[in-house]
Amino acid sequence: MRAEKVISDFDMTLTRFGFNGQRCPTSHNIIDNSRIISEEGKKKLADLLHYYYPIEIDPYRIVEDKLPLMVEWWTKAHSVLSQQKILKSDIPQMVKESDVMLRDGINVFFDQLYQSRVPLFIFSAGVGDILEEIIHQAGVFHPNVNVVSNYMDFDDCGVLRGFKEPLIHTYNKNNTVLENTDYFQQLCTRTNILLLGDSMGDLSMADGVANVENILRVGFLNDRIEERREKYVEAYDVVLEKDETMDVPNGILRFILAKT
Repeated sequence: MRAEKVISDFDMTLTRFGFNGQRCPTSHNIIDNSRIISEEGKKKLADLLHYYYPIEIDPYRIVEDKLPLMVEWWTKAHSVLSQQKILKSDIPQMVKESDVMLRDGINVFFDQLYQSRVPLFIFSAGVGDILEEIIHQAGVFHPNVNVVSNYMDFDDCGVLRGFKEPLIHTYNKNNTVLENTDYFQQLCTRTNILLLGDSMGDLSMADGVANVENILRVGFLNDRIEERREKYVEAYDVVLEKDETMDVPNGILRFILAKT
């Protein structure tokens, strides 16, 4: 297998799930927890998380039942954020002050893909503006990196007024939101894919890509291990339990790239 393209989720896949026993924030959490969000806004966002997150990761509920609820969650959360008068210029400081951490070995991961001219497509249900800033601050936003995510829509004064379409949530990360994009056209010219994710929804990130000869799926199982292990082992080719490093993906890439 020649690594012609890497497709990866971002939150809890390229970023750490936890550090020293504490949860690390997702790109949404970075905004939710920032000093810019009012206490009322924080409570509303926390309530949404506590209600919808157990549904998102419930291994016993079918995806079809989860779909409308995920749309509901993301839409409500984006509505709350849009009322907070967030400035585009706030984003770098927001990220800098957060507890977000990229996985150990992430620089090696980004650098070897760039040096080997392998495109990295990040497909995220998070906030594109935030995750791009995280990668920029880490100094690894190379020209081969492309991001498909939920992007903020700012007015002429740089104040957040909403989010751009299409809405991307955990369970629609597939060709239904990509069909007319340059991203999807480029994917269809690549026959071998390394896919990295941390949820069952991430498995669909390469769905609809034509002419795929080989796809290797690596899954990070970060939370509720015993409850979810069986489903992950069935769905992913490689399952990494509570692994906060990029050691295995980096090893796979080294092996594949050495043979090309």
